[in-house]
Amino acid sequence: ESRLEDAEAEGLLGGPVQDGEAMLGAIDAGSSGGGSKGRIWALDPVDGTKGFLRGGQYAVCLALIVDGDVKVGVLGCPNLPVDDAAELSAEVGGEGRGVLFAAVQGEGATSRPLMKGKLAEGKRIAMKEVKDITQATFCESVEAAHSSHGDQAEIAKRLGITQDSVRMDSQAKYGSIARGAGDLYLRLPVRKDYEEKIWDHAAGDLIVREAGGEVTDANGKRLDFGIGRTLKSNKGVVAAPKAVHETVLKVVKEVLSGT
Repeated sequence: ESRLEDAEAEGLLGGPVQDGEAMLGAIDAGSSGGGSKGRIWALDPVDGTKGFLRGGQYAVCLALIVDGDVKVGVLGCPNLPVDDAAELSAEVGGEGRGVLFAAVQGEGATSRPLMKGKLAEGKRIAMKEVKDITQATFCESVEAAHSSHGDQAEIAKRLGITQDSVRMDSQAKYGSIARGAGDLYLRLPVRKDYEEKIWDHAAGDLIVREAGGEVTDANGKRLDFGIGRTLKSNKGVVAAPKAVHETVLKVVKEVLSGT
């Protein structure tokens, strides 16, 4: 049984999951085919499995999707620093780790420390203003099989970005840019037939947008969570502050088209 030490806070959360079997039963209930009608919860209990196994970044991700529209998004990132102002890094530090990001459509995004006692107060987060795109930092997936490192390096070069990318697993990347620790998140397709899963992006997509960012695919289309269990109508992900998103997207299109 896993519970907060503060009974009132635990009550607000609806009580603990009783044991491992109950948790597995809840996960196994996830049989929805998704779609544009109805209310579903999209859960990824361990997003960034390889990151989890290597002791790096991973996340527990949950999103409420109603009629194909993400209404609530939550990311639990046990290895990210609590400090929203901490420099973006793939390294896992010592003390002061564990952050919970959350967003409700139309109400903004917050972060709060993960604690064993009572539920900590949430603090409003916002994407950082990028005045000079050449000074932007961007993050990408660790695994080359998940995202085209070569294309992303070329995009950074054309944008004049000289800093190395920060590679980390999971939707911790969405949370990191939403609170201004980083600026850009690129996830470009490595295969024409690859379809992203909705549970890998739904919560992060809403958190970034509620923090003042823009999230589209590589063609400039909003991510469509109303088709099914995958983002079959989208290719890739481009997340950035609204003021520079169009600039980044233009270069993404040029690189992917070979121009």
